[in-house]
Parts: sequence; C-alpha cells; structure tokens
Amino acid sequence: MTEDQMIQGCLDNIAAAQEAFYNRFSPRMLGVCYRFARNREDAEDMMQEGFIKIFSQIQQFRWQGALEGWVRRIIVHTCINILKKNKKFTDSVDIIHANSIYLNENNIPSLLQAKQVVECIRLLPIGYKTVLNLYAIEGYSHKEIAAILDIAESTSRSQYTRAKSMLEEVLIRKKIIQQPRERISMLTGSD
Repeated sequence: MTEDQMIQGCLDNIAAAQEAFYNRFSPRMLGVCYRFARNREDAEDMMQEGFIKIFSQIQQFRWQGALEGWVRRIIVHTCINILKKNKKFTDSVDIIHANSIYLNENNIPSLLQAKQVVECIRLLPIGYKTVLNLYAIEGYSHKEIAAILDIAESTSRSQYTRAKSMLEEVLIRKKIIQQPRERISMLTGSD
C-alpha cells in the first residue's frame, strides 16, 4: 500500500489502511518514544497516544513534505505533553562540574555501541534527557525548547550542558568511551 493509499484509507476510516500505517511507522516511532520514556511500557503508552492523535488529525496532513516527518512531530509533541502533564521534565539533578563539554562521534567506536549510548541517555534525569533529545536529536533550538517546555531559554541551555556532562560520565563509567584527555564532542558541537 502506498503512502497516498494509506492516508486516503485512514481518512476514510478503513481499518486495513490504519493497520498498514501503524505497521509502517510504529517501529521507528517507538524508538523516538523510548528516548523520552523511563521504560518500554511508558514508551508504548506514549506511542499509542501519539497514534490516536495521528489518526484523529490525519485530515490536517497537507501532502507537503515527508509523511514520516509529520508523524514524528506529532509523536514528539505527544511525548512532551505527557511529560509536561506529569511535570516530570522539571526534575533536575545538580552537577558540580556542569561546564561545557564537547563529545565527538569519533569516541563512539562502533555502531554496536549506539544502542548502549541510547540506554545511557535513558539513565539521565528526565529534564536532562528531554532537552538533550529535543536539541541534539530532534534539532529544536533552545528557544523552541523553552517554548515547548515552558521554561527559560537559559534553563534549556543549562539542562543541555548538564545532560552532556552527565552523559559523558555515564559513557566513561560504562567504558563506552575512554576518559578524555581533553574536552570531546559527541551529539552536537558547542552549546
């Protein structure tokens, strides 16, 4: 079934089209939810709520741009709304040395370790993890993150810096990267 056929079928409330749509996008969207959630069950709940929104808002898709991008935006916003509703994104842990750190993809030697890095990101406090995901992975600016989470832009920057610092500590502790001799850069550049 093509994307156009799936969309039209979803607009017409055809169960087979909805199932095809869900089967095509759910594996990747579960991965998106998993980065924001505490565990797999929470991720699955976020994804289910996201797909309910997608099916109820499918008529808003304008046939411009990638369908997957539109689906992803709804899923990300659903995850954020769930976190905001539960006020879990405001949890914070102070780190004494939360200065700028620049991690570099060269320090993650293999793709095999990518799953380990995602698991390490999931260990971060929810506020740090949320800002890190939105900024480094989803590509939102600190200004956009501040608006989405109803926090100050400086709080977004601070949470991101602390998240990078804490992530580096976890990656070193789990021997995914080695102790850096100098500051290294992983997820983005400087910020």
